[in-house]
Amino acid sequence: MALGTWGLSGDPYGPIRADMRDKVIERAVEHDINLFETADVYGQGEMETLLGEMLDPASTYVVTKMGVCRSAEPPQKRFDRDSLRAAFDGSQERLGRDKLDVVLLHCPSVTVLEAGDCATTMRELVEEGRLSHWGVSAGSPEVAGAAVDAGAEVVELAYNLMLASDLHEVADSIAATETALLARSVLAHGLLAGYWRPDRTFPSSDHRNKRWDPEQLRYRVEQLSAFRPLLGEEVPSLRALALRFVLANHLVSSAVLGPRTLLQLDQLVRELADSTLSESILQELPLRLASVGLQP
Repeated sequence: MALGTWGLSGDPYGPIRADMRDKVIERAVEHDINLFETADVYGQGEMETLLGEMLDPASTYVVTKMGVCRSAEPPQKRFDRDSLRAAFDGSQERLGRDKLDVVLLHCPSVTVLEAGDCATTMRELVEEGRLSHWGVSAGSPEVAGAAVDAGAEVVELAYNLMLASDLHEVADSIAATETALLARSVLAHGLLAGYWRPDRTFPSSDHRNKRWDPEQLRYRVEQLSAFRPLLGEEVPSLRALALRFVLANHLVSSAVLGPRTLLQLDQLVRELADSTLSESILQELPLRLASVGLQP
């Protein structure tokens, strides 16, 4: 498990108390979580600064992302050499590390990756000894495939029970290389925790307010009924099923999860204590996915 910090930044789900944010990071370390995922734009850089202050570089690893310029109006993607080097310098200063562990290009396009300039810049940083590994946070399977072709050492891609097809499209390319895969959106922004009513609403400051309209959300919640017959003694909750589904894929190096409270973090760690799914459930899952219109 990697601790994702987007939610802790207050950007996607609304404000979060600073003391709770700090306690979640501290508890993650207590749980022996040593991989932390962030970006230079989370909290306008505040999350990188916080991780730099709270984490021991000798025992933890940080994955950060860059390439989005939020100071521009509107925000712009910038993957040219000068912009990336300036962004890298900023992240390195905020994280306070002589050498960054992993830096991902933040959702570039296929065209940008195929041009090759950004990949060349990242390889230069590796050769200079300032960076251990580079990669791409991909917004689509096409971008993930282009990232592998460009030599990315790490690819981050959305992957969950209700969105498995993107990874399947690039699985062969990833399997044929030594590319590490970070799975994000593992719980589909909370949907796969299994607690929502069909009429759930979100405040305007919550990104989910715009992600699904009421009809779409109702449909998504109703789709979850296909999985509930699989729950029981072996798999106690829908959340556990969602976590184990992702980790059952041998291509996944780590699941990026974003709890915002100590309770959420403790629940995730407890349910990850057993990350296995029986062969019978793995065989039944594709049928249940297909039964509610989801691609296995």
